[in-house]
Amino acid sequence: MKNIQVTELTAYVKSALLGVAVGDALGVPVEFTTRDQCKLLPVTEMKGNGTHYQVKGTWSDDSSLTFCLAEGLCNHPFDLRQVADNFVRWRRENYWTARGSVFDIGNTTKRAIQNIQFGKDIDHCGLDDVRSNGNGALMRILPLVFYTLNMPIEDRFLWTKRVASLTHGHGISVLCCFYYLEFARQLIEGRSKVEIYKELQGRIPSFFRDNAAINQELTVLNRLLTQDISSIEEKKIYSGGYVVHTLEASIWCLLTTDNFADSVLNAVNLGWDTDTTGAVTGGLAGLLYGEASIPTLWLTDLAQSDRIIDLAERMAHGVHNA
Repeated sequence: MKNIQVTELTAYVKSALLGVAVGDALGVPVEFTTRDQCKLLPVTEMKGNGTHYQVKGTWSDDSSLTFCLAEGLCNHPFDLRQVADNFVRWRRENYWTARGSVFDIGNTTKRAIQNIQFGKDIDHCGLDDVRSNGNGALMRILPLVFYTLNMPIEDRFLWTKRVASLTHGHGISVLCCFYYLEFARQLIEGRSKVEIYKELQGRIPSFFRDNAAINQELTVLNRLLTQDISSIEEKKIYSGGYVVHTLEASIWCLLTTDNFADSVLNAVNLGWDTDTTGAVTGGLAGLLYGEASIPTLWLTDLAQSDRIIDLAERMAHGVHNA
């Protein structure tokens, strides 16, 4: 990994956090809307009301928990307990909410946060059964890439597993988070999205070759690891809450567009879990195209954009000095 100065690192962190929040906010009003409905009335701009009756520019739990993780990364040394406590504060005290209230939370995340509240060891709070592979860890994991940038791949995986497992401990969720962060890491390196996609088709299976537990799960990523997902027709790209589908959809949206706006709008207009698909896609698109690529009006409408920028600056200094 190249040596990144704090000013450049700050720019990347801002792009990532704003990208997540913008994609999330675009998707909030149409969450659970079918794809056919999105085709009839596609999202083309930031809107309010809709599914959750929120003001325009409001982001959801996806961004809130992303920011809770980012806050933990502002401090040195990085303490996973603080992140866990931030999750509890969000759930109980509306910490890092867009408008002062929690209006959306997944069942697995809810139960995991209850485990944290009840004093369960934070390395075992996340649910680890196969049915608990929603996208609740993937949606918030992106800030971790900046902490693990210069670590060897073995350590990058271990930290991904620890942070994901605060809520989602099954191997499939961990694997999807790891793939996502490895993609993000190479975007920061300046590689093209197509080059990254092809490179990960070799790197991911190679790394897990001797890891029997994860190696068994690799088949769930067959479309990403053995095919050109960008050539798959839209009707075969799924956008519900299953973590594999969210990851596939985000990579598909990134590979089939050439700018920030189109990538996140395509993600949201896939329907169903629109806020999370938008957030996960927006994080990568922010890294790829930069803050300047995000439409100004969307940033103007975005709830607490100044606070998000302040968080990005503090986090960049935190991980740079770690």
